[in-house]
Formats: sequence, structure tokens, C-alpha cells
Amino acid sequence: MGVIEIEDKSILQPLFSGWEETLIWSCLQNVMGRAFADREKDPRSAQLVIGDFCFFSGKPDAELIANKPSGRQSDFIIMVPRDEAWSEAIEKVWKSSASRRSRFAIKKEPDVFDIDLLNRAVESLSPPFSLRMIDEGLYSQVMEQDWCRDLCSQFADYKDYRKRGIGVVALLGEEVVSGASSYTVYHGGIEIEIDTKKEYRRQGLAFSCGAKLILECLNRGLYPSWDAHNPGSVALAGKLGYHFDREYPVYEITGF
Repeated sequence: MGVIEIEDKSILQPLFSGWEETLIWSCLQNVMGRAFADREKDPRSAQLVIGDFCFFSGKPDAELIANKPSGRQSDFIIMVPRDEAWSEAIEKVWKSSASRRSRFAIKKEPDVFDIDLLNRAVESLSPPFSLRMIDEGLYSQVMEQDWCRDLCSQFADYKDYRKRGIGVVALLGEEVVSGASSYTVYHGGIEIEIDTKKEYRRQGLAFSCGAKLILECLNRGLYPSWDAHNPGSVALAGKLGYHFDREYPVYEITGF
């Protein structure tokens, strides 16, 4: 028994087969994230940790559920169980520290986007707001603010973001007030993160930023994957051309 960090993440592929989640793909492709299992050869249980998320598959394992990777600073994580057996095990390990929530999977349909609609969405942003792709100065501004840091926080630094990431922000003057960016990346695509500063919400900023990012991804041959944390995010995805897939449970863990 124990927890083993897995370097050759491809050996975990069978445990996560059929799970349509790009953060899992990022990890198994060794692009981002870390992986752990109950044993190195023929693992029966696995944990993938990437960003604020943690995925479990295989046979429920309490040691993996309790495992916090070395060097991880945050005491918050969102645990995603493969099935109800993992859900029960997470509740047993974390008790009152685990809050069950719902997230909303969005279908992955590469040919679904209406380019004209997306262009109109970009153009719908009215003055005094403007859109700009994230450059080094905007990256620094994003990383200095809690509300939008997740737009770029999974990359080591700007050099890494410039090489692998992609993002756009809405500006009021020179101030970032909304943005859409790659939370994570995988071979052939990104997972979209969208944030808007509280006082600027409901002004169409996320709609325009999202449309611009989708267009930029399509121009580069990347798929812009979307997973929604609330019904508002599902609705925004729908306006941009995506279709709802299913609701699924997650556990928000405090004191991780």
C-alpha cells in the first residue's frame, strides 16, 4: 500500500479510458499536471492533479484521496470522482471538509462553431472597452490580481505562456476587466477559463472575450474546450455555439 508518483503517465490510460475531460488528457499526455497511483506496475487506482482539480479513477483508495502532492501551496482543491463509489470514499475521508457541488460538462463538437456569429460577438463590444491578446505586460497584470489570475496561473512564467498558452482580455483604458484564456493545454486544444471583474459583469465582456478566443483557437487549429462551473457559464457557452452535455458531481475540499 502507499502512494507512488507516476512519471510515465501513459500507463494510467486504461484507468481513465473514455473520460472526455481535457484536463485528464493534459496530464496523461504529460503536458501539465502530476499523477499518482497505488503502485507502479499494473496500478488499480489513480489520482491526477492539475490546477485546482483532482481526478480519481479505478478502485477507490483512501490514501490517494488524502494525498496532497509535495510543493502544493493551495489548501483548496476540486475533487472529481469517476463514479459513486469514489464519491462515497471522498466523503468518508474528508467528512465535513468536502462540499458536494455540481459542474456541467459541455459537448466537444469541433465543427459546431458559427464564424459569423463569433465575429459579431467580438464586434458587439462597445467603447470604452477594447480587446487585446495577452502579451507580457497584460500577463503581468493578470497574475497580480486574484480575480483573474487563473487565466494564466497554470503556466510556469510568461515565456511558458507565450509558447503554449493563448488568451484575450477586455480593457477599460489599460485596466484588465475581463478575459478568456487557456486554463490548461493539451495536444490539439485548450481548456477555456473566463473571468470578469465583479463590477463589470453583465455587460457582454465575457461573450466578446470568449468569441475572440474561440476564433483565435480555430485559426491555430486548436479545439477550445469548455466545462461550466455554474448555469450562467452553461448559458454563455450556449450563446457561443456549444451544447450542454451533462451535470456531474464534484467535491470542493477546504483544508487540503
